[in-house]
Amino acid sequence: MVKKVDHIGIAVKDLEETLKFYKDVLGMELEGTEIVEEQKVKVAFLPIGDTEIELLESTDKEGPIARYIEKRGEGIQHIAYRVDDIEKAIEEMKAKGIRMIDEKPRYGAGGARIAFLHPKSTHGVLVELCERK
Repeated sequence: MVKKVDHIGIAVKDLEETLKFYKDVLGMELEGTEIVEEQKVKVAFLPIGDTEIELLESTDKEGPIARYIEKRGEGIQHIAYRVDDIEKAIEEMKAKGIRMIDEKPRYGAGGARIAFLHPKSTHGVLVELCERK
């Protein structure tokens, strides 16, 4: 069902400061940024091979990334896996007894359709399913 790792989402307090590390130290190139109002987040895209790193900075102190950082600190927030058909993937997960955060796909950064699996069903990892056209 999953095709590859689509991206790794990393929660950060200060996007501009964090980008200095990824660009100046690791030599990665910034592809662009996007604000996803629905998720109250600003995302920076850093491609590496056929996947990418997504740095996630909250645009709202009550947003999910701000709450994540408050509870767990900065770091890897989720791993996203590419699927061909998000609706089918959601139904397969539910049929296998996986608890879903998203029962229907929603809009994600970069024009993706996404759905999150609950970490209680994935051994503590926030897993995102991601469909790109």
